[in-house]
Amino acid sequence: RNNNLHIVNYSVPTDVSLSLEELDKHLYSISDRPNAIPYVTSYYERNWGFCLTHNQRQSLQPGIYRAVVDSTLAPGFLTYGELVLPGRDKTEVLLSTYVCHPSLANNEISGPVVTAALSRWLNSLSERKHTYRIVFVPETIGSILYISRYLKHLKECVIAGFNVSCVGDNLAYTYLASRHGSTLADRVARHVLGHLAPGYVSYPFLKRGSDERQYCAPGVDLPVVSVMRTKYGDYPEYHTSDDNLEFISPEGLVGGFTALRRCLEVLELNETLVNTVLCEPQLGRRGLLSNIGYGPGKLGIDRRILSHLLAYCDGSKDLVEVCEIINLPLWDISKAIDILKEEGLIEA
Repeated sequence: RNNNLHIVNYSVPTDVSLSLEELDKHLYSISDRPNAIPYVTSYYERNWGFCLTHNQRQSLQPGIYRAVVDSTLAPGFLTYGELVLPGRDKTEVLLSTYVCHPSLANNEISGPVVTAALSRWLNSLSERKHTYRIVFVPETIGSILYISRYLKHLKECVIAGFNVSCVGDNLAYTYLASRHGSTLADRVARHVLGHLAPGYVSYPFLKRGSDERQYCAPGVDLPVVSVMRTKYGDYPEYHTSDDNLEFISPEGLVGGFTALRRCLEVLELNETLVNTVLCEPQLGRRGLLSNIGYGPGKLGIDRRILSHLLAYCDGSKDLVEVCEIINLPLWDISKAIDILKEEGLIEA
């Protein structure tokens, strides 16, 4: 009743009397975080135990204790949620978050909250280029099940994916790479965080720990990365009762939402374009450049942006790569791209 983290998750039914020395083998606490209750599980081995603060554990006196776990372990169901938002193309973007950690805030509820907000935003768009496949699964076993059901389709259709976890605190921004580290999702994540949070923390796949382990596994090889606030395991509150609603914040959640929304916006805007003219076109007579000096034309767009786009849109690079070369975020120059398209100066 005080906190459901007090029971080791999936403890078998137990009712025994035992000494403190015997009981201590079934107790879990964190000595350097003496007021926090740890989150401990025993999914794949039958066991039982109690989690408590280290101060509580230290206060226990020698004697005989009765240990009772009133639980039931029986065949049940694995439940997951799925939302597919159709787009103009059959190419898909995967968003995956997990729903399995009880009473944890950053390492649990922040993911479903931000993913639900992203789903609502995507659903509000008048048009989507890509189809969005959004899943809510128990971590590890849920993603494995989902992959087992849809692997062929996912491999054929998913061009980028994001594992959404730990997106509620206000301490950092983090990118964790796919197994190959060079997919479209990797490039988009680095592009967005490079402009949105230049001091972001970057990790290779060697530091994996969530469902990217399954989505990027050999033979699966989906282009999935993680864009987070502070990475799981990198904050002392992780997997303890201190990862609570006080640890996350509205600002932290908005930051996680914004980073991932920008990634999706970039995917919507991204394409490979080619310059339709030889040499530099006359921008002045098109109203894109002042005919006196080198100021912006009537549309107020910096001529250098137009010139750089025309120089690098040669059919060999997508817009994410072009924007990395010219060091500008794609979402900031989408208007310039639209104008050059309208003038027939670049095309897909």
